[in-house]
Amino acid sequence: MRVVVGSDHGGFAAKDFVKKTIQKLGHEVVDFGCHSTEAVDYPDVAQLVAEAVARREFDKGVLIDGFGGAVCMAANKVRGARAVAAYDSVSARFAAQHDDANVLCLGGKTHGELILAEILKVFFGTPFEGGRHEGRLQKVHAIESKYS
Repeated sequence: MRVVVGSDHGGFAAKDFVKKTIQKLGHEVVDFGCHSTEAVDYPDVAQLVAEAVARREFDKGVLIDGFGGAVCMAANKVRGARAVAAYDSVSARFAAQHDDANVLCLGGKTHGELILAEILKVFFGTPFEGGRHEGRLQKVHAIESKYS
């Protein structure tokens, strides 16, 4: 699987660990920035990652900010992005299994390496269940189409 990763300055410290963990899970990783702790605007990085995933240049994306919520909010403005902020293995499993999320958003300041590794392992190891969830995703796409 090809995975694109991005962060703002709040997620920068955790990004290297996230990239290495994704690689250990057997996936290719491309880093879209940021590349230091110097302040950057999270919408810029979130847009780059979400657009690349929506265009299917990458199979999945991972965004990291201080708590995972801001990049999630911005990424979901991109048509075709299904970004979910996961805070534990249960939310990571539901994001993949029920929501077919294609962008995982994480908190670099709110989670340590153990929980980040578990979230990543579960998210990338859980297939989309389909079935009854397909109809729900079609409704999400209909809402998206109405406002884009």
